Amino acid sequence: MAGLLVGAGLLSGLAAVSFVLDVLPAGAVFLFGALYTLASAASHLYTSRRGKFAVWGERLRPLRGDERLLDLSCGRGDVLLVAAGRLEQGRATGVLWRATSRVERAARRNAVAEGVSDRMSLVRADPRDLPFEDGTFDVVVSGHPLGRGAGERAVREAYRVLRPGGQVLIADVRHAAAYEEVLRRLGAREVRRRDLGGRAWRGGPWARTELVEGTKATV
Repeated sequence: MAGLLVGAGLLSGLAAVSFVLDVLPAGAVFLFGALYTLASAASHLYTSRRGKFAVWGERLRPLRGDERLLDLSCGRGDVLLVAAGRLEQGRATGVLWRATSRVERAARRNAVAEGVSDRMSLVRADPRDLPFEDGTFDVVVSGHPLGRGAGERAVREAYRVLRPGGQVLIADVRHAAAYEEVLRRLGAREVRRRDLGGRAWRGGPWARTELVEGTKATV
């Protein structure tokens, strides 16, 4: 976010200099770049502060409230906190993957602030090799980018720790189609991929977030 704002400032300065020197074509290009960068920053800020919470709130609304839910890569707890807020008799577990101690502290502070620390736990682990038994969770989610290679392995692990009839929901900007294919190969049912819309853009319509969801076969 800070990088986008700095970039927009630099481009605006270059545009101003170009116009002063009467180099209009260059000034127009720099001005367009500055506006483009500012638009990306605004979109990213909205998604980070409000949009993704609204989107995940809708996706997790059908929860009964007694489920065991796993977040494959919880970061500061954005999606995990939304889930925990709906699990009055359940439990939300977040995987801290490659997370610094600062990120972990932020996640714990956020849980306390939201009043859900008693129904949430954090585990330092690799989503490609989860320390849980088969069929442990009713729901597995991920709202943070996992990458293609790591993500495909994480999806297989998510399916393993999911109980038969359980649901997996994974959001990603670039690799959703690959995750969809993994779920289909694993035999998941009701697999689908959908665009989450403008509230989940990662900087604009050129960085759309897609959600892949599926249900683990019961046989």
